[in-house]
Amino acid sequence: MVLELTEIGFVVIGIVLFGVAVLPRFVSDRPISLPIFFVSFGLLVFSLPIGLPPPDPLEQGETTERLAELGVIIALMALGLKLDRPPGLRAWASTWRLLVITMPLSIAGVAVLGWSVGLVVPTALLLGACIAPTDPVLASEVQVEKPGSGTEAQRLPSAAGREDEVRFALSSEAGLNDGFAFPFTNLAIAIALVGIAPGNWLGEWLLIDVGYRIVVGVLAGIILGRLTAWVIFWASSETQLARSVQGLEAVAGTLAIYGVTELVGGYGFIAVFTAAVTIRSYERSHDYNQSLHEISELAEQTMMGLIMVFFGGAIAGGLLSPLTTNAVIAAVAIVFLVRPIAGIVGLLGFDRQWRERLPIAFFGVRGIGSFYYLAHGLNEGAFPDAALVWALAGAVVLISIVVHGITATPTVNYLEATGE
Repeated sequence: MVLELTEIGFVVIGIVLFGVAVLPRFVSDRPISLPIFFVSFGLLVFSLPIGLPPPDPLEQGETTERLAELGVIIALMALGLKLDRPPGLRAWASTWRLLVITMPLSIAGVAVLGWSVGLVVPTALLLGACIAPTDPVLASEVQVEKPGSGTEAQRLPSAAGREDEVRFALSSEAGLNDGFAFPFTNLAIAIALVGIAPGNWLGEWLLIDVGYRIVVGVLAGIILGRLTAWVIFWASSETQLARSVQGLEAVAGTLAIYGVTELVGGYGFIAVFTAAVTIRSYERSHDYNQSLHEISELAEQTMMGLIMVFFGGAIAGGLLSPLTTNAVIAAVAIVFLVRPIAGIVGLLGFDRQWRERLPIAFFGVRGIGSFYYLAHGLNEGAFPDAALVWALAGAVVLISIVVHGITATPTVNYLEATGE
């Protein structure tokens, strides 16, 4: 039986890798996304009577956390390496609005909905923290494209180009809010461990979780990013062996930077994305950026495919079965009301037309980052109704994959067609 399951696993992984390689040829310009295929495949294969045990994120919490963690950090590096726009307060105005205004509002809105369906305060807050981050993996249709492919509108925010601002805002938001959701997750864990009274957690939370860990994450990303960039661009790939491994530094740097930052107590997600943007800025016109991008994106898409298959398998195993009618309504409201309203509020006064602001507000794609934060929170603290929280999060991600996956390409095509 073990041998048979191993062989079945090889077949499943082979099909996933084949899908990563082949499916983009058929769906890149169509109103459908790759995650839809992989979730459907996982749902199918784990429903077949072949003895393949479906994944259970509650029983396999540690494995779920580590797998999602790897998927997120690889995606963050891949995303940061694609951003052509240099960092700055004005240039990244849409990003800061989405981080400072939209994300806290989303966390609060989701937490209130979670509380309304019967979750206690710490569990509702954990739900809000894990749902609030947008996903750098599943939002590929609305991300910026490969490095150097952006128009002047992408590099110079004062220029025209609706599609570029939409892509940039959603990409940079996804890159940063996967790290900035950590303080809120740690807040939920603290409340679950020591109680809701602010005197029990407020000082340490502000000093360590909000202050120290964010600062260390940013500084580590900048310093280690510059060091990594120096190593990458120090010598050219002149031999055949050197050329055969071009771009592998992206994955190596991702793992090393994340690990070092976590060891010194910083937020590794913030460090990885900051490092990727730093590397991209170090030699912006160098041809080697393309190799870095290609390897990191291949790793990103491979992890996405595998995790989405496991997600489909978890659904087949009953992940969504704890959902009540009110919970389903809450999941729909999170996708169609909470994020869009929070996005609109965050972009009030932003110097762009509403035809740009509305897509930015709507396309808050949920996914692998949500799985990581939820698994991490449940592994660190005792939260009641864990099965219902997983069901709610799974429903939100599933709705997001389908709705955003179908609407993203037509929306971006429309913006490109009507761009000035």
